[in-house]
Amino acid sequence: MKNKIDVLQDKIKKANEGGGAARIQSQHKKGKLTARERIHFLLDENSFEEIGMMVTHRSVDFGMEREKYLGDGVVTGYGNINGRLVYVFSQDFTVFGGSLSETHAEKICKIMDMAMKNGAPLIGLNDSGGARIQEGVVSLGGYADIFYRNVQASGVIPQLSAIMGPCAGGAVYSPAITDFILMVENTSYMFVTGPNVVKTVTHEEVSSEELGGASTHATKSGVTHFACSNELDAINHVKRLLSYMPQNCEEIPLQLPYNLSDESRLSLNGIMPENSNQPYDVRSVISEVADTDSFLEVHKDYAENIVVGFIRLAGRSIGIVANQPAYLAGVLDNHASTKAARFVRFCDCFNIPLLVFEDVPGFLPGTDQEWNGIITNGAKLLYAFSEATVPRITVITRKAYGGAYDVMNSKHIGADLNYAWPTAEIAVMGAKGAAEIIFKKEITSAEHPEEKWLEKEKLYSDIFANPYRAAERGFVDEVIEPAQTRSKLIKAFKMLENKVVNRPRKKHGNIPL
Repeated sequence: MKNKIDVLQDKIKKANEGGGAARIQSQHKKGKLTARERIHFLLDENSFEEIGMMVTHRSVDFGMEREKYLGDGVVTGYGNINGRLVYVFSQDFTVFGGSLSETHAEKICKIMDMAMKNGAPLIGLNDSGGARIQEGVVSLGGYADIFYRNVQASGVIPQLSAIMGPCAGGAVYSPAITDFILMVENTSYMFVTGPNVVKTVTHEEVSSEELGGASTHATKSGVTHFACSNELDAINHVKRLLSYMPQNCEEIPLQLPYNLSDESRLSLNGIMPENSNQPYDVRSVISEVADTDSFLEVHKDYAENIVVGFIRLAGRSIGIVANQPAYLAGVLDNHASTKAARFVRFCDCFNIPLLVFEDVPGFLPGTDQEWNGIITNGAKLLYAFSEATVPRITVITRKAYGGAYDVMNSKHIGADLNYAWPTAEIAVMGAKGAAEIIFKKEITSAEHPEEKWLEKEKLYSDIFANPYRAAERGFVDEVIEPAQTRSKLIKAFKMLENKVVNRPRKKHGNIPL
């Protein structure tokens, strides 16, 4: 028996060594952790249970039968994060560059299936050179097996992807299907075709970092939701992000203990500038309304004219969507619409109530926006809100103009409660433009057109640039003092916690993608 146990211990030792000491050292020199080190820092102490440690590849071409490593380039299993069950796979770049083989894919698929059956989040730690070329089509088939499971799991369990190194070619599509992507600055990148192919086809000279680095995807493409300074930062982001989510679509997020006291926030009364065209940072509103230090912003550096993220409100997990007057006056454009729509749909999938802070002058005009599909992209956000069945509350802080008023979770598309501050302006358009259209003849024929224009602008503003016409119609449920916003929202979300909506029976809707 001792001999057999010795054999087992020797195999476990070899599996833990991955591609060997030299390759582990090379990994560390790049500022990267190994696959097992990442799992160690991600999961609770001593909670990881590995599955598939002894798996090896089956390839016999190109001398591959002479080079085998236990685990075949990916560590898979389950464990706990803050006591919660999660499933994890961590690709090992020290073994064949983390390339995906038939058996490598089978290991990942196995834990994906287990995550679905047991209703627990799936976390992928990606660090791979792509498909294992020596295996040909079976490695491509392995990718497709994973993609298919990503889609089946979508909206059923949370799926998080941390990109810890290269992620190229077909490998990028699995993270793209998952709910959130995190990248590490300077050591991770994602692209469908690398710099060499780009140079050959388009003659563009571009580095891996410029083409698909964390900064590029966080600011230009919006592919990644978080650009993290190092791997430990990324791992801590994964943990914090997970804390706002339930285990699966059948559960609700954990509510932290909270003792109610005086929930008024007097600073909110002075947050709005006197001039309605003057910007302010909506994050200051969010921070005052949220529990202390609970705001986790998502997609911070992409489409900055809208802010999305998670907060806690009296311990309750809440999804935030807010126009940002400090950037492009908070207009809705192509990128902002798709960013917000994706976030709204995630929250609805996992029973996370939605809170909207609205200060929107409309949709961004121009040929660039129209030619790039602002009609379709704006409709995505409209569709996402209209489809959502979670508790939904809107607070109109200032401008709510035109079609953007409708789109930003208005009463008309199913919001449960709509509050407005006294500074709210709810109208088809701004007073200046409206006066020019309505009173054009009077203004042009007047002895002093500028004075007449200002007179008519004030008239329109007095009638419409306030929340009271909408409140008279019931489109706004209550006009509230800003200082009472947090208190009102805590009570409202408590009231809505058992909300049930029955939708028409259908296979699924056809969102304007």
